[in-house]
This record gives sequence, C-alpha cells and structure tokens, in this order.
Amino acid sequence: MRHLIPALIAAAALAATPAAAVEKRDPEARLAKLLEGRVAGEPQRCITLSNVSSSQIIDETAIVYRIGSTLWVNRPEGGARSLDDDDILVTRTIGSQLCNIDTVELRDRVSRMYAGFVSLGDFVPYKLVRAE
Repeated sequence: MRHLIPALIAAAALAATPAAAVEKRDPEARLAKLLEGRVAGEPQRCITLSNVSSSQIIDETAIVYRIGSTLWVNRPEGGARSLDDDDILVTRTIGSQLCNIDTVELRDRVSRMYAGFVSLGDFVPYKLVRAE
C-alpha cells in the first residue's frame, strides 16, 4: 500500500502533462478557450490603464487586459514572438491611456533581465454573450 500512493501520484502527473503541454504549444487554442462565450466588439486605439484589473500574456500571440467583465485583446503589431507567459509586462505611458502606439517591455520573471518588447496594436473588446 505504501508504494501504491506514490505510483498513483506519478500516474496522475503524467496523465495531466500532455494536456498542459498541448495547451502551452497552441496559444491560439488557449486564447480561444479564454474568449469562449464572448463576442468581439469594435477595435479601439486606446484603453484607460487605471481601469485595468489584470493582464495576461498568451505566448507569442496576444496580451489580454481585463476591465470589469470585458476582456481587451491586443495582438501586438511587432514583437509578438517575444511574448512569454512567464514574463512580466513593464508599461510606461505618458498619459492615463495605453494606446496602439505604445510599447511594452518584457522582463524575465526570475532574473528580472530584459526579455524583449512589443509594439501594441488595436485593442479588441470581448464581452460576455447574454442568454436570452
């Protein structure tokens, strides 16, 4: 019995690994899952940074900003291949808005070393679809 518990834990870890690995390798699928049940709105040039409650990086694809229940997806115009969900976003703005002309610096979460930057694109709002 003593040997059975570690074996079960190891088997569970192995079973979970392929799903996580597939999701990590397919960022578009990860983004689609995040946006499930939402509909895209009209792209906007800027969002108000003080209203952002969280941000999430989708590897090599997009940055998703949450404002209330709306998810704002930004697919960078340049440098998207640098996006890594283990990085920290460093945003410097002149005003109160984050706009499609701004750049965001990426820092490695562990070493805090520079990891690249992205040039932001338009922000596309995704709102929850209301059941009728």
